[in-house]
Amino acid sequence: MTYRLADEFLWGGAIAAHQAEGAWNVDGKGVSIADILTAGDAKTQRRVTDGVQEGNNYPNHHGIDFYHTYAEDLELMAELGSNAFRTSIAWTRIFPNGDDEQPNEAGLEYYDKMFDKMHELGIEPVITLNHFEMPYHLVKEYGGWTNRKLIDLFVHYAEVVFNRYRDKVTYWMTHNEISNQAGINLGAHAQFFVWTNSGFVFNGDETLNEKIAKMVQAAHYELVASAKVVALGHKINPNFKIGGMVNVAPFYPASPSPKDMLAFQKARQSRDWFSDVHINGEYPVEIERLYEKFGFRPDITEQDRADLKAGTIDYLAVSYYSSTTVKAVDNPDNFKNAYASYEVTSNPYIETNDWGWGLDADGLRYSLNELSEMYPHTPIMIVENGLGAYDKLEDDQSIHDPYRIDYLKHHIQAMEEAIVEDGVQVIGYLSWGPIDIVSAGTGEMKKRYGYIYVDLDDFGEGTGRRFKKDSFKWYQQVIASKGSDL
Repeated sequence: MTYRLADEFLWGGAIAAHQAEGAWNVDGKGVSIADILTAGDAKTQRRVTDGVQEGNNYPNHHGIDFYHTYAEDLELMAELGSNAFRTSIAWTRIFPNGDDEQPNEAGLEYYDKMFDKMHELGIEPVITLNHFEMPYHLVKEYGGWTNRKLIDLFVHYAEVVFNRYRDKVTYWMTHNEISNQAGINLGAHAQFFVWTNSGFVFNGDETLNEKIAKMVQAAHYELVASAKVVALGHKINPNFKIGGMVNVAPFYPASPSPKDMLAFQKARQSRDWFSDVHINGEYPVEIERLYEKFGFRPDITEQDRADLKAGTIDYLAVSYYSSTTVKAVDNPDNFKNAYASYEVTSNPYIETNDWGWGLDADGLRYSLNELSEMYPHTPIMIVENGLGAYDKLEDDQSIHDPYRIDYLKHHIQAMEEAIVEDGVQVIGYLSWGPIDIVSAGTGEMKKRYGYIYVDLDDFGEGTGRRFKKDSFKWYQQVIASKGSDL
């Protein structure tokens, strides 16, 4: 069974500036933390280098040249039927160093033109302020988000763009996938998470608790900055809808054993406080106790707590790709620390893709219901959901991607069931990403998500031409039918 969703439901796709725009040093743009991430692959982690260094492949430098092709690409989005499109403002296009007194006018003008083009095409902009692309200068000069000073710098940046685009953008998000860094115990992946979220690098000698302490203090400053930005945005334009954005990868217990159930609960507690603070304006009691016990977040003021209460979000934006199964660790003492109480394990009931991500459409319905139970009065917008896969451009310039259609069909079906059968308030579905872009996690172009194929390889070589995949026509009919024709 399929369902026809409301006329005002937002359909479209989502990208990020640093993965698409390229033009990394054009028109006054500064160096971002994405600009010094090297390429990786399914087995190789991306590296953070000390500035831009010769001899490395920095895929975000070229992206797909969206900086110059945005008009044609947005026309393809309109042809797809999109009534919304998510992207980000590259912070370094507006403030190249992050602590500049005056903004870069060329950067402001660029987004003026982009938003004007969206409105010309009948596409609603959905804009992220901080999508893994903070100015690198803020890392070198201040230590990234480990420094409280970044709160005011972020608020200043937001104030400039809110005022500039107050009549062009209604839907905003503050930080992208801020909850990623909850995976602080997940080995090599932890470095990528804290770099892209908070802009700091581990020295390799820290204990897990030392890593947690650094992460949660930085995340606290990010949450305070987000809350202050939300309150400021509502003053600038009361019609603004400002969301917080988290990654949703639902936790399942590996077994019904009491220890695995407790590990499952602790895993949730170690992550869900991000959305709790965004929505409730305060930390949950179990996290307050944990941080007090270990001294993880020493710098929190009464003004911080007031700011968090005054700047709760209007909607919760989520990404969903796969689920996560956890089991208890062997050492029972680790249950004293939520982050150390669980480890990720395989799930025999779901398949995985070429990058090891579990394919679990039912997990999306589960997640939406879980969020609705936790936050019954907060609308949800799905702003990322998609399948990275190897696609082949045939001699006749066709691209056959039935695996992507199958993935999206089942996930949209699960979303519709959550909306219609379960009553979950979902206001939009923006898939990741409607056009091929550089993968954030691996830096690859060959890990493709789009309905539109971009003829570029991992080094930015190729014609750059755009070709419609089979999934383009399929998603076009989904949107045209408002979800009833899957």
